[in-house]
Parts: sequence; structure tokens; C-alpha cells
Amino acid sequence: MNWFFHPVFLGLLCSVATAYAQAPAQMFVPNEGSGDVSVIDLASDTVVAKIETGGKPRGIATCRGNSRVFVSNQEPAQLLVLDPSTRTVQQRIAVGESPEAVYCSPDGRWLAVANEAGNSVSFIDTRSLSLVFSIPVQGKNPEHAVFSPDGVHMLVSAEEADQVDVIDLNARRQVAAIKVGSRPRGIAFSPNGATAYVAVESASQLVSIDMAQRKVLARLEVGARTNGLVMHPSGQLLFASNGGEATVALVELPAFRLLGKVPVGQRPWNMALSPDGKKLYVAAGRSHAVTVVDVPARKRLLDIAVGRLPWGVAGF
Repeated sequence: MNWFFHPVFLGLLCSVATAYAQAPAQMFVPNEGSGDVSVIDLASDTVVAKIETGGKPRGIATCRGNSRVFVSNQEPAQLLVLDPSTRTVQQRIAVGESPEAVYCSPDGRWLAVANEAGNSVSFIDTRSLSLVFSIPVQGKNPEHAVFSPDGVHMLVSAEEADQVDVIDLNARRQVAAIKVGSRPRGIAFSPNGATAYVAVESASQLVSIDMAQRKVLARLEVGARTNGLVMHPSGQLLFASNGGEATVALVELPAFRLLGKVPVGQRPWNMALSPDGKKLYVAAGRSHAVTVVDVPARKRLLDIAVGRLPWGVAGF
């Protein structure tokens, strides 16, 4: 039986769809080359609007219980607050130099922005929309700063490092570093937080980490220049973009086994799942498009033309 049509997996998809049935169906795509954010309507999978940023948008996040969209703007060093109803920039918040990925805490209280030139992570309070504190990290040029599911720790990957840095969010400082290999990129946690997964681009590997022991458990080759990661809400499927071969790998968990690959646009980078978990939206930078993947069928559905050099995807 095809794993994607297994009754257990289909049941999980249905439960996710029910939980998000009332969610607005939009995806937002920051295009660093054209300086705008494309708005995709998920019902039609078409671009319905464009939001000008006046800069170089890259990282993007949406937060639990929050109607706004948050985008990092490299030039100047800002976090943009977008109003999805008016499709305008509502506010600009100064952060560290050359901000990249943006992530929201599990409770929706904090936004974390990885500042590659400042070697730090900025933390913004989503209620006051103000920068409250920053934490320096050892890794040079941090790109991703991802909260653990319980919101107690954070893993930070840096482009010019061979480790992921561990931040204790209660102590507000780095407390450890875990060697994974050269140029770690995307990070994802299992739903219970026991295991973390890191894309190691230079080695073209996916690494699993035991978070309690803070050590590497296993390595898996899933494609050339592995980059972005997204965990399915079921915790049984991990998606990994392979920038060197224009594919997305599908990894079965907890077996940590490659199920197969789906061809996507050129230089796939960061990704997001639709609210029902049935479609994967992949930012394909060199194709200037977002590839839509049918998750249960494990196939490419279409490419949506967006702005130049899309960096990531996030939505409701």
C-alpha cells in the first residue's frame, strides 16, 4: 500500500483539516529580488495581490492567535508588520543587522529574528510590537532561530558554522553548541520536542539530534545541498528542500527513512504547509515561483509565478 494513502495518515490529514477549517486561506511569499510580498489565494492557487516593502524581504512568519504577518527586511534592518486585510506595511521595527529567518514562539508571544551580520537573535514582543532583548550566538551568520515546541529552548543555525547553537530562553543566553557539519540551514522539531532535525547543506545531509543528550543520533542523505525543512503536524513526515537538484525529499518519521522525492522549481529554499496539511508550498528562488506539491499524492501540482527570488512562504 502507498504510505501516503494509509488510513492512519489520511486520518491525520482529516484531523488537521478540521482543526483549521475556519482559517483564512492565504500564503505570503517574500521576494527578495523584487522587494515585495506576493499574496496567494489557496482556493485558486493564484497570486491575488502584491505588497511593496521598499527593501529586501526575506524571512516570514505568522503567529498563533495573531492576524498579522511578520517579514524581515534586510535593507534597512527591520521587521515589517503587515496587515493582511489592507495588504499594507503597518509598522517597521528596527532589529539586528541583516535579518533573515523569522519564527514565532509556540504560544504566539515572541518573534525571533536571526541577524546574520550581527551574529545575534532579536526577540520582539508580539503584543507591544517592540524589540525587548537580543541574544548573541557563537555561530557566524545565523540564518534560522527555531523555538522548541515547549518554548523553553531554541536552536540556531549559522551559514558559516559547523554547529547549531542552543539557547536557554529562560536564562536568555546560549548554553551549548551541537556539532552537525558545515553550513547548517533549516531546523525542525518533532512535535514532542524530543528530536530536532537539521539540514546540513555542505554535506547534503539531514541530521537528527537527541535534544535531551544534545548529540547527533543519525545522518541521512536526502539530496544535493539540503536546505529548508518543514515538519508535518502529524509528526510522521518531514519535508526537506534540496537546492542543488530542485527536489523536495519526503522523510518518514520516526523511522528516519527517505520515502521519495518530488521535483520542484529551481533552488528550492524555504517552505510551508497549507492549513489542512494537504499541500506544500515551496519557494523556488531561481524559478521566481512557488511550487505546489500534493502531499497525499506525492506529486507536483503546479508552479505559481511570484516576484523575483522568493525566499520563503508562510500563511494562515
